[in-house]
Amino acid sequence: MGFLDILLGRSKPAAPDLDRLFGLPSAAVTLEAAAGFTPTGTGAVCFASAEGAAFLEAQREAQALLDADSERTGPPVESSRDEYGYSWLVSRRSPGDLPALVSDLHAVNSALEGTGFGPQLLCSVAAFQDGRQRRLGLVYLYKRGTFYPFAPLGGAGERRDNALELQIRAVLADDLRIEEDLGRWFPIWGAPGL
Repeated sequence: MGFLDILLGRSKPAAPDLDRLFGLPSAAVTLEAAAGFTPTGTGAVCFASAEGAAFLEAQREAQALLDADSERTGPPVESSRDEYGYSWLVSRRSPGDLPALVSDLHAVNSALEGTGFGPQLLCSVAAFQDGRQRRLGLVYLYKRGTFYPFAPLGGAGERRDNALELQIRAVLADDLRIEEDLGRWFPIWGAPGL
């Protein structure tokens, strides 16, 4: 950061810290004890697609890395595109194997970052649900290095349970670095697993 940035009050954006993803398993224990939400075994990495053979090759390598996992018992990693044009690599694991799911998410992020496509990474999400079948995603914002809860409501329309999201923020404040700017708690409608 330069002298002019200091004078004008500009700050340097936080660098991504993918190792923060490994805080999810311990946060899941807190989440289950305090709010009754358990992992569903589904997680995904969202990224803005880029044109060109290099990006397609990087995406294929990330997918092949996860498909080659001999411990995987579920279906292979899925690739999808949402209605907004963003791409998702989806991993499914046993609901009780959140550490392996987190390793999958970390591996995909690291593979894309390592091949120079870090700027295309948007977020990663791990899905949870409670006994009343309410869905919750813990979303990791790649460029901010922070998490936030996203709780879509079932039924018609795109609505979210803001009260539940704020409750989960309070529950996980000591376990994860929660995004303080609520304006950055973007809805991820149609995210896999939610």
